[in-house]
Amino acid sequence: MSTVLPPAPARLPGRLLGPLALAATLLVNGAMAAPQEGVAEAITPIVSPHDTRDYRVLTLENGLTALLVSDPEADKAAASMNVSVGSAQDPEDLDGLAHFLEHMLFLGTEPFPEADAYQGYITRHGGSHNAFTAPQDTNYFFDIDPAALEGALDRFSQFFVSPLFNADRLESERNIVHSEYMARIRDDGRRENDVLNELLNPDNPTTGFSVGSRETLADPADGEPSLRERVIDFYERHYDANVMHLALIAPQPLDELESLVAERFAAIPDRGLSSPEITAPLALTDTLPQRVAMQSVRDSRQLRFLFPIPDPIAEYRHKPADLIAHLLGHEGDGSLLAALRAAGWADGLSAGVSRGDGRHALFSIGISLTPAGAERRDAIEATLFDAIEQIREGGLEAWRHDEKARLAEQEFRFQQHGSPLQGAMRLAMNLSRFPVEDVQYAAYRMDGFERERAEAYLDALNPDNLIRLYSAPDVEGERTSPWFHAPWAHDGGEDRRDAGGEATALTGLALPGPNPYIAEDITLLEAQDERPRRLVEEPAFDLWHMADATFNTPKVEWRFSLQHPGAAHSARDAALARLLAGWLDDSLNEALYPARLAGQHFEAYAHARGITLSFAGWRDRQERVMTRVLEQLQHGEVEPADFERVRYRLQREWRNAPQAALHRQAGRTLAEALVRPQWPSTALLEASRELDVEDLREARDALLAELRLEAMAVGNLTAERAEALGRQVAEALAPRLAADAIPELTPLRADADLPRLTPHTSREESVLLRYLQGPDRSLASQAQLAVLGQLIDTPFYQRLRTEEQLGYVVNAGYSPMLDAPGLALLVQSPDTRSEAIDERIDAFLDDFATRLETLEDEALAPYRQAVHDQLTRRDTSLSGRAGRLWQAMSFGDTDFDRRERLAERALAVSAEELRQAWHQLREAAAVQVAFDPGDEPDDILALTRHLDPLPEFEE
Repeated sequence: MSTVLPPAPARLPGRLLGPLALAATLLVNGAMAAPQEGVAEAITPIVSPHDTRDYRVLTLENGLTALLVSDPEADKAAASMNVSVGSAQDPEDLDGLAHFLEHMLFLGTEPFPEADAYQGYITRHGGSHNAFTAPQDTNYFFDIDPAALEGALDRFSQFFVSPLFNADRLESERNIVHSEYMARIRDDGRRENDVLNELLNPDNPTTGFSVGSRETLADPADGEPSLRERVIDFYERHYDANVMHLALIAPQPLDELESLVAERFAAIPDRGLSSPEITAPLALTDTLPQRVAMQSVRDSRQLRFLFPIPDPIAEYRHKPADLIAHLLGHEGDGSLLAALRAAGWADGLSAGVSRGDGRHALFSIGISLTPAGAERRDAIEATLFDAIEQIREGGLEAWRHDEKARLAEQEFRFQQHGSPLQGAMRLAMNLSRFPVEDVQYAAYRMDGFERERAEAYLDALNPDNLIRLYSAPDVEGERTSPWFHAPWAHDGGEDRRDAGGEATALTGLALPGPNPYIAEDITLLEAQDERPRRLVEEPAFDLWHMADATFNTPKVEWRFSLQHPGAAHSARDAALARLLAGWLDDSLNEALYPARLAGQHFEAYAHARGITLSFAGWRDRQERVMTRVLEQLQHGEVEPADFERVRYRLQREWRNAPQAALHRQAGRTLAEALVRPQWPSTALLEASRELDVEDLREARDALLAELRLEAMAVGNLTAERAEALGRQVAEALAPRLAADAIPELTPLRADADLPRLTPHTSREESVLLRYLQGPDRSLASQAQLAVLGQLIDTPFYQRLRTEEQLGYVVNAGYSPMLDAPGLALLVQSPDTRSEAIDERIDAFLDDFATRLETLEDEALAPYRQAVHDQLTRRDTSLSGRAGRLWQAMSFGDTDFDRRERLAERALAVSAEELRQAWHQLREAAAVQVAFDPGDEPDDILALTRHLDPLPEFEE
């Protein structure tokens, strides 16, 4: 449960969108039956011609809109309720009330009064749940085993019918909200938003404090309505069926889904409400322009140019602002970013629309600066306005619109939906924003090029309509933002209308030409394999292939692992591997950006065995990208400026590691302790300082001179073509090492001599991570601990978070290290020290042991089934499937059936086996990762150097 910052997820700034051939998209699925009782209207939306799912949009008599999606292949059911009310509706004297209400709805309803009734049911049946509060939305969502959908909807629907607002939970949940606030108080995105709110119109309600705290949600003075009364009043004033939009995706037929919805959600009150509208402008013209600087927590220098504009969501059919975002955000030759990179001033840029409230928005250009660029902010501003003028003179052309339209048509035609949960959330939010017929189509729709409308948006991008926000760690501020305590000041004076004109702009800007990478052949091949098979098996080269047409897209995922024995032998070697992968990506940025726009994606990433080249995109034109990457890897010149830019970016990442969320740092420390080879950020940072461009050149030569190649292709590609392309790559790289020359990743066994481990962090909270490691890496141990993890999840959360209020981040569950099983129990707290958390965990574990003693196999059955279903969950995208198969192969599962064998083993786990496994876990050595403010970090590698590998089978 959380609050989120604008923009709403339904809007994707800078995304390639365009007009589609309407005739190709007017496919509506699902035979219509007679409407259920309580249903006023049922229609179907526009969907892709390759979308085989059935759709139905209902409007209940109480005003609720529901989108039903019947997907017979789905192995999860998912629902999302979007309420068109959020933090913008908070009363002036109760910041965070909408978010607090979101929390309270989870804590019991009239038919299900227990605080864990909903969560416990979801967890028992292999599901997940959460919610978030945004300025104009509150979204509640879950997924679950489809057989348990009816019971989940029984509980979920009552949030909106009969919540209890338990008085005995108010204090504990207020503490949880405060813990959430404290967990994010050093988040730079929140801090920047806090400063920006100081510059915007205070009468616009999206500029308030959305999270809430003990201070803002404090008990009122005597004689005033209580906090519980205020919560109930807010609920009754703002929540009703007319402002609710439900999306449900499940394998059940539409008629059954309609019955499930109509019977449960028709009882939501109809109070005659409508979605709130915001009329106050987001920015006041008489306060512009403004240029400010703020202090960041992270070692990062960002420069944002923000221009108030009308919210373009109302013009989604034409998307007039998108072409501007596309041209300003372009990264190819002649682009604004290319000029800034060549000058050594920037290493990243994005453009798009943010902070939309339905009527008003901000057009945003964000630039990631180098230290040199941070000193040239005015020159960067001048260059930006030159780029805007160039677009005005020759960028708003019909052929550019048509090219974007063609790309959007391809994406919509071969749309992949992702998981049911992702789909339900997206659709519920789209229902609240767009006409029901466009709920799938809106993000891609563009009915025609309207130059005058695009010019109107472009005209708003002028120096007099500007908020410029610079952030860096060395900024000293004379003011402090109210909620996230970010120091800030005006950047060079309050009125610098001519600042951009005084600076010298960079030259060399040019608008992009036609895209040469747009796929022409997008025919679907019918070949389908059950699992990958090895096409090439040679001493130094293996090639696997799986023809896959199940996602109805003519795309292919390629992975090439270039492996070297010394890739991670030392921190220096590991840093060089990351530099090499980073250089390859960076050096091809301008050349391959058009390919990325056309749907051809490339990424190089480093790992313990070397580097992997990953290609994903349309089958047609993919070979062109692969050839260009290989040419660069083998023959591209490693320039000193490129080396320095990549090293700076990596060093920035490693310097910022201590600022990451504390629970994530605890997990990273655990991995550093129990997996080899593994190098901490501090070691990589230190090693990188001693490197120069010649070291990188030598590292590339060493890798290419002596490597092993493993490759896999998954997608709409024949075996013959896959083998031909794979062999072309192998012939170019000439691998020569056998598999046994490459060291394996090794999980280590914890022992009693291992002390408490302290992560390297600059956070001001406390954390305790207790890790209970399994005895070996066998399937039996993995199955037992996976079921234990499912069993322990809800009671741990309920006890330590809901009842004892130890913190916002509280979780327990199965957490393997590679194939080494283990249970992780974690609490992150703003005000409870790790020793006290440790005692609470001990007490919980003792009580959990008592629960296990009385556990019967019948009660265990749904937990076993949940583990089985999670392990065998259907892939929901081609990239997800390729990633899973690639990981399986890298772990040696060349039969690609380990997860199925583990799932079957989980179904056979008995209660008695769990009792025995639990006894072993409690007797064995545990790993403790803990931190309290002021603690000095440990040398994790030194403290764990003595550990032995965890055996595959118990000795």
